[in-house]
Amino acid sequence: MLKSKTFVKKTRSGGVLKVVREHYLRDDIVCGWGPCGECGARGAGPGAQGVGPGDPGAGPGLSPLPHATSHLCPQPHYVVPDTNVVLHQIDILEDPALQNIVILQTVLQEVRHRSAPVYKRIKDVINNPEKHFYTFTNEHHKDTYIEQEQGESANDRNDRAIRIAVKWYNEHLKKSQNNTLQLQVILITNDRKNKERAVEDGLVAFTCDEYIKSLTGNPELVDRLACISDASNEIECGRLIFAEHLPLSRVQQGIKSGRYLQGTFRANRDNYLEATVWIHGEEGENKEILIQGLKNLNRAVHEDVVAVELLAKEMWVAPSAVVLQDEGQVEDDEEDEKEGLLRNVTTRKFSKPTGKVVGVIKRNWRSYCGMISKSQIKEAVRHLFTPADRRIPRIRIETRQSSALEKQRIIVVIDGWPRNSRYPNGHFVRSLGNAGDKETETEVLLLEHDVPHQPFSQAVLSFLPKMPWLITEQDMKERMDLRHLHICSVDPPGCTDIDDALHCRELENGNLEVGVHIADVSHFIRPGNALDQESANRGTTVYLCEKRIDMVPELLSSNLCSLRSNVERFAFSCVWEMSQNAEILHTMFTKSVIDSKASLTYAEAQMRIDDESMNDEITKGLRRLNKLAKVLKKKRIDNGALTLSSPEVRFHIDSETHDPIDLQTKELKETNSLVEEFMLLANISVAQKIYQEFSECALLRKHPAPPPSNYDILVKAAKSKNLEIRTDSAKALADSLDKSEVPGAPYLNTLLRILTTRCMMQAVYFCSGMDTDFHHFGLASPIYTHFTSPIRRYSDVIVHRLLAVAINADSTYPDIMDKHKQQALCNNLNYRHKMAQYSQRASVAFHTQLFFKNKGFVDEVGYILFVKKNAIVVLIPKFGLEGTVFFEEKGKQSPKLHYNEEIPSLTVEGTTFNMFDKVTVTITLDASNMQHQKIRMALVEPVIPGVSVPKNSSLQSKDIEEPEVKKTKLS
Repeated sequence: MLKSKTFVKKTRSGGVLKVVREHYLRDDIVCGWGPCGECGARGAGPGAQGVGPGDPGAGPGLSPLPHATSHLCPQPHYVVPDTNVVLHQIDILEDPALQNIVILQTVLQEVRHRSAPVYKRIKDVINNPEKHFYTFTNEHHKDTYIEQEQGESANDRNDRAIRIAVKWYNEHLKKSQNNTLQLQVILITNDRKNKERAVEDGLVAFTCDEYIKSLTGNPELVDRLACISDASNEIECGRLIFAEHLPLSRVQQGIKSGRYLQGTFRANRDNYLEATVWIHGEEGENKEILIQGLKNLNRAVHEDVVAVELLAKEMWVAPSAVVLQDEGQVEDDEEDEKEGLLRNVTTRKFSKPTGKVVGVIKRNWRSYCGMISKSQIKEAVRHLFTPADRRIPRIRIETRQSSALEKQRIIVVIDGWPRNSRYPNGHFVRSLGNAGDKETETEVLLLEHDVPHQPFSQAVLSFLPKMPWLITEQDMKERMDLRHLHICSVDPPGCTDIDDALHCRELENGNLEVGVHIADVSHFIRPGNALDQESANRGTTVYLCEKRIDMVPELLSSNLCSLRSNVERFAFSCVWEMSQNAEILHTMFTKSVIDSKASLTYAEAQMRIDDESMNDEITKGLRRLNKLAKVLKKKRIDNGALTLSSPEVRFHIDSETHDPIDLQTKELKETNSLVEEFMLLANISVAQKIYQEFSECALLRKHPAPPPSNYDILVKAAKSKNLEIRTDSAKALADSLDKSEVPGAPYLNTLLRILTTRCMMQAVYFCSGMDTDFHHFGLASPIYTHFTSPIRRYSDVIVHRLLAVAINADSTYPDIMDKHKQQALCNNLNYRHKMAQYSQRASVAFHTQLFFKNKGFVDEVGYILFVKKNAIVVLIPKFGLEGTVFFEEKGKQSPKLHYNEEIPSLTVEGTTFNMFDKVTVTITLDASNMQHQKIRMALVEPVIPGVSVPKNSSLQSKDIEEPEVKKTKLS
């Protein structure tokens, strides 16, 4: 049966176009109930599909006998939820207790348009055979399809289509000779009008709350109900705390006229009453708007896209230097007192553009991990949930399991934030396990940083090569045979995913042949298949202290792609002919077969270079490479490349308990720099080649120059030590850092470089056809990409594919030539890379806490990195650890404090602290707050009466060595 609609529309050129839309209706679509006599003639049965047998994605079919027990609907029944129930109650629908649900095509289409994440989740549920969810394609069934009536909104038409489908189901099942159970189909809707009309039509309809609370066998499901209130009844009682958000239409008009600015809301981790909004696009005069105070924050949550109205210039303020953390419900006067701390007495030159949130354009809420703060009221069901991420506000939830959940890490979702509530409302999703447990805490940090870490699916694994895998004669014909070369790899100890290997030999003409050989991952991962899609989504391998979350399955990462010694492996080789002075005379790219002769650690490679008695080919090659690397490094630094620092630690883990038993900063050797120089050179050479061949779709990496304001803190800090830092160019910055030495303070230059790292912008991937600024500021290179780590970075896989096409070693495909798709891919890679960095830092922080757990009080030398209004931030070089020393504590008399913003410095009871000053602190683990266990630092030296703790005489500051700190390239 065919329905068609014909209409005309005007084209952009002014012409008239006749459009005919055809809609096919069928009478052979089955209901999904296996024993159905009505559908039996059309091939129905267990596993019957929504548009006939074999339709993928319809679900496994309804079970013959539904077993849900509801006191509202005692007889056996199936459930049809409407669109809003699926959108807002997906956590309930995912619960194993909820089965035998019919998802209508109308609902699925609406969900797809309104929320991609929820659409994916409901599709996963539908495809789970244990859930017995079934997709009924009502929009193509001749008895359930309806036309939109004149004057009827699309939403009302869809609600009517849902009711028609429920009515059809009930009538259809009544006709079936096999329906001796008097099966019913009931509608679940939270829309008041939709429910009223359903009842008028003779249907059984309940709200989601009513139905879930009626399930006698699963009372725990009530905790997972999303707290959705009717907007018209939002303000029922209590004073209004926040201004009403402007409607989207007014917000859009205001943005267009320039009255409002659109940007991403970034909450301050150290001050819950302050945030910044980063303005989108280049047209805004100010890139960053400061927001201060609860009312101006106006219910925005970290990462929301918001509309901001700038305040009058006389109301602009400076960023607060106070550390403020939300300690739960407080009295109004205490809240006002905290807001008073924000307002610095400041000169005009320190103020920033300041505004207030007037509307929320897009909520970017997610699932949040944290712990419940149990109410003190006996038998209360409303409690506060404290998220692990301090940038997220506390959330009100209702649960009857508070005693059981009190010491567990749980997941909570925000449902809404009324104007009369200090905190948003949400609901409990699930428990992760006991707080402090290593497995639980690792799961928390992976979830909090959105790291995909589930085992690889069978669909992904099905695209792996079959074992045993062997190199064939055909493979050898298509690749350059480099197995005779003395190639070796140099990596950290215990590395199994070896991406790169090198060689260097002298040619007959006196020049040197240098090769960088990279694992040919793109040979095993073909575009578009499930393995490729999963790798693209993960984006990067994530390295935690105790485990590695691979981007690709282990068969590839640690075996077939890993360039291990004494096995033949596929590689993508970049080979240069160089002069003895590291000048490139010729460059060649080729797919190859290599046989690495040695897998060395940095220490082993360094030992070979230093041991004059060793003169084998591998060692001679390493010495040549080391000599060339020093020349290449000098050239880069002369061009203005930055050498910065960041403390990086390594844990020694107990083999039985898996607890950290020692912690030290990583020591870098010449061989680290050797490998780095040739990886940088390969990346630059490949970037030039792929951009030359594909000017519109090359995947490149850039590092934007920081805005001048980013350097303010660095310049002020250097000035306090009578040093000058010039920031007008990368070369000027590098040169002034090199000259910044103070007699008697050998660690000062490292501290300046650490602080300079904090001033930098994030390096990002981008598509060459979507940008004009390619420059990499940190490397002082006009063009750059990532080619050398395809086992652990998906960006490198794409670069390999582009390079393979450029040298005619592989064929192209549409997505890689589409600059818009390439840029969308880059956006995901940038996000995954950032989240991987954050999760790795969180893992270090957790293991540092474990290390100090049984240490008691430890005295160490540190240096002041930042000075705040009520605290100093101290870096402990020995452990690469940062902590805050507070000079104001709740319940204690505060010392006399004077903060100087211009220098900056803090005077405490007459003793002045400047940035980079040397101090001694005592370190201990504060486990009083199980949710936020943290390293606490207290001042030991200099001694300030009433502030310093007694000095531990067994550990004098002079006995503590100042270790090396990692020199970091911004690659």
